[in-house]
Amino acid sequence: MSTARKIALSWSSGKDSAWALHVLRQRPDIEVVRLVTSLNAEANRVAMHAVRRSLLEEQARSADLLLSIVELPWPCSNDQYEALMSQQCARLAADGVQGIAFGDLFLRDVRAYRESRLAGTGIEPLFPIWEIPTDRLAREMISAGLRARVTCVDPRQIDRKFAGREFGLDFLAELPPAADPCGENGEFHTFAWDGPMFGNPIAIESGEVVERDGFVFADLLPASAVTV
Repeated sequence: MSTARKIALSWSSGKDSAWALHVLRQRPDIEVVRLVTSLNAEANRVAMHAVRRSLLEEQARSADLLLSIVELPWPCSNDQYEALMSQQCARLAADGVQGIAFGDLFLRDVRAYRESRLAGTGIEPLFPIWEIPTDRLAREMISAGLRARVTCVDPRQIDRKFAGREFGLDFLAELPPAADPCGENGEFHTFAWDGPMFGNPIAIESGEVVERDGFVFADLLPASAVTV
């Protein structure tokens, strides 16, 4: 009988949560049993990453995991967000989930917030890729075959031209020196479409690039064949 702890993974649809899944699956003491994602219910897209629900569902199928979606109203107050996430945590605990993992890298205020919100819930927060130097981490992801597309750019930090680009060595080489290689300060967000955490690539093609609410979004569409 397995003694592995049942863990959920906070899933943004991007490269960091995808890599966290890969890392967790190397650990015999952990069984990842589901992905948890918050969705902008009005747009029907992943918050900030702006990834379509259909592509999110394709990721879960390819990773062979259940997917729990927390539907957020828009606009969504912090109180509403915390209430909905508390309800989700209660459901996870009732299903026997013992912990939830996050793909956070080095932002201590974000980690402290997650730890404070989970205190007393019976669900342990885990940070499997915490404080890995991001320059090394980005290259390790790429070397291992993780493929991701940039879906959102903060033009106050990096150029608009990066929206829609493939996350790869050329992308890293062109980032300005002040930008974090993994975008941990919000410089960019991604959609992971292939890698060792998936059973098969998610077929995508490029959609339109738009600027909205101070960010540049590169839409991705489901496709019958991957277009890079």
